Amino acid sequence: MSKFLKAAIAATLMSSPLYAAPLGLGRDALPEEVAAWNIDVRPDGQGLPEGRGNVADGEVIFSENCAVCHGEFGEAVDRWPVLAGGQGSLKRDRPNKTIGSYWPYLSTVFDYVHRAMPFGNAQSLEPDQVYAITAYLLYLNDIVEDDFELSSDNFTAVQMPNADAFYMDDRAEVETALFSGEACMENCKDTVEITARAEVVDVTPEETAANAAEGAATEVVTTEAAPAEAAPAVEAPADTPAEVATLDPALVAEGENVFKKCKACHQVGEGAKNRVGPALNGIVGHAAAQAEGFKYSNTLSEMGAGGLVWDEASLAAFLENPKGYVEKTKMSFAGLKKAEDRTAVIAYLKSFSQ
Repeated sequence: MSKFLKAAIAATLMSSPLYAAPLGLGRDALPEEVAAWNIDVRPDGQGLPEGRGNVADGEVIFSENCAVCHGEFGEAVDRWPVLAGGQGSLKRDRPNKTIGSYWPYLSTVFDYVHRAMPFGNAQSLEPDQVYAITAYLLYLNDIVEDDFELSSDNFTAVQMPNADAFYMDDRAEVETALFSGEACMENCKDTVEITARAEVVDVTPEETAANAAEGAATEVVTTEAAPAEAAPAVEAPADTPAEVATLDPALVAEGENVFKKCKACHQVGEGAKNRVGPALNGIVGHAAAQAEGFKYSNTLSEMGAGGLVWDEASLAAFLENPKGYVEKTKMSFAGLKKAEDRTAVIAYLKSFSQ
């Protein structure tokens, strides 16, 4: 297209009634165009579409559309956002801001999923699917039970845990005056104090601090090293169960490698804490659903109360097919299909039994 033709088209458009607005550009939006953009959902429920969805359906939809970035349990893959956990962490140096720990309104969750997700295919979900995903996210954050159904009728009744911690922005009244005067350029303070360090505010990569600490603790040895002596045999403590004391070290090491598939949600060993899943210290040989402070699914809690003990047989069956063994379990992991992997990881868990 020549530049003369382009100029003629532009002149024709600019002289048409379409550009009769006060600024000489554009036109009033048509009602259907406004409706296409006006899809936000507000905390009072304004803008909510009609619909409903439950936790069970949401788990399936989430797994198909969201888990590739956010993980099966909202624990996140790589650097994608974490969606679950973090309760009680907001006052720490490294807060974990998730839907359950931070977000004040459920409408924010629904609105964001409704308008912007799934990544690369935004607004492809039907309202019922968005309700279901939102219900599943509530469940992952222990806000609702596994049989919960979210709908346009009960939406505003859901209260987010951190809603009361938010308040109106008062910086215009409180802070503006502090920064509106003439800036001090020299001798502004009598003393200078360090109030935060880079590794605390997450500016310095963890490896930098670790390498610095290792370097400071390492001494350069210039003399010839003495011949190595054979390490003395380490005996298990007297109160160690016989089955733990006789574990095959090679099998335990293999189980530790298999357990890498579980580490996103579970911890073991000294200092282990509940995460998306419960800490697993002492699980072998003990009753199910007993980790202190962890909220299990209703089904597993009932099975534990009914006498389910995590012995080798029950653990192997659960690890092979978690959802088949415990209906509506929170554990969305598909399972360990190889028998040797299940045997190894059970041996590894046994090494943390008490």
